[in-house]
Amino acid sequence: MDVFDENNPNIMAKPTNLQGVEMGAKKFGQVSNRRALNVLNQNLVKRGLSENGGICEKKQLNPGHRPVTRKFAAQLSSTHQNYTQESKKLKPSVSSTNGFGDCIFIDVEQNNKAADEDHPVPMSLEQTEQLVDEMEVEMEDIIEEEPVVVDIDGCDAKNPLAVVEYVEDLYNYYRKIENFSCISQNYMAQQSDINEKMRAILIDWLIEVHDKFDLMKETLFLTINLIDRFLSKQSVVRKKLQLVGLVAMLLACKYEEVSVPIVGDLILISDKAYNRTEILEMEKLMLDKLQFNISLPTPYVFMQRFLKAAQFDKKLELLSFFFIELTLVEYEMLKFPPSLLAAAAIYTAQCTLYGSKQWSRTCEWHSNYSEDKLIECSRLMVGLHQKAGTGKVTGVYRKYNTSKFGYTSKYEAANFLLEITEEAT
Repeated sequence: MDVFDENNPNIMAKPTNLQGVEMGAKKFGQVSNRRALNVLNQNLVKRGLSENGGICEKKQLNPGHRPVTRKFAAQLSSTHQNYTQESKKLKPSVSSTNGFGDCIFIDVEQNNKAADEDHPVPMSLEQTEQLVDEMEVEMEDIIEEEPVVVDIDGCDAKNPLAVVEYVEDLYNYYRKIENFSCISQNYMAQQSDINEKMRAILIDWLIEVHDKFDLMKETLFLTINLIDRFLSKQSVVRKKLQLVGLVAMLLACKYEEVSVPIVGDLILISDKAYNRTEILEMEKLMLDKLQFNISLPTPYVFMQRFLKAAQFDKKLELLSFFFIELTLVEYEMLKFPPSLLAAAAIYTAQCTLYGSKQWSRTCEWHSNYSEDKLIECSRLMVGLHQKAGTGKVTGVYRKYNTSKFGYTSKYEAANFLLEITEEAT
């Protein structure tokens, strides 16, 4: 640091202290006020002290930088005292006072370090954006944890056939009376001449007949329901079992269809194994045993509602009916109520199509079945899917392996459902 001599400006004096400038009476006691101001001004320029009293790095000031006066020196002292009051105590070895204002000069690096410790560094733009993104992710997680139940009837508010006003009451009633349509899975024990395999062959044949006559879906489900309910109350010999199936389909057609097959058609499809009188006599017996109680909810009733809750498309609808028709043939599936069969068929179809477990909050709400309650039935359906094209009973597989049904039976089975359940057990 260089200081000009008053008498000869060309002579330079070298101060001994390069870290700070001491301005007490010991060093500058015999120097005039004007010289002291000049010295202070030169030191400020060399030290890089900014005009507003802040500490900055060493830099070259503009040539027109104004000199330090008494008033300005006092301002520097007052401003710097505010900084020192807010900061931590610094080492006193680098500070001193003078008569022109108690201005303290400290080392730039030490002061910057103290300021960094006392004043938190404001977040950068990147940190702020990261914090906002994290908050958005947390909000998304909260939304995902609270799924919304979709109003599936809002689109049918103006459709009188949808009976939106009391559709929920209808299905509440169906759930109450579906227990009356359930058949004991042990009813075959009272049959002496027929067994489960004969029942499976009969239903497999009726599924083909139903498809050839191009009957409504609800007709098939009602036909199977009438057969099981009748066999649970009446013993039948083997040679009359096919007759029971034909009459059950005739009654279902009379209840559901607009155009009903005549008795002569039933005689022809049975290869004239029965005559007209036998068919009418069996019809009387069946109605008498069932006490003319035909209107009971079948899986089809619940399929319509649950598919709507699943916001289905054509593929999901066909695959769901493929699974539910596979259960019609199997005697062991009688242990499940119709509503559970319908929900499990749709659940299994979704898992098969999408390759992962799918069961929305809306489906759970309208079906009254959680995913855990469907796993057992769904596993059995996956097993039926695996062996659908093998064995003697393949009517459902061949039916859904046509262009009319979109070759639905060719879908790969959802084997991961079996693996997940095995790991859980």
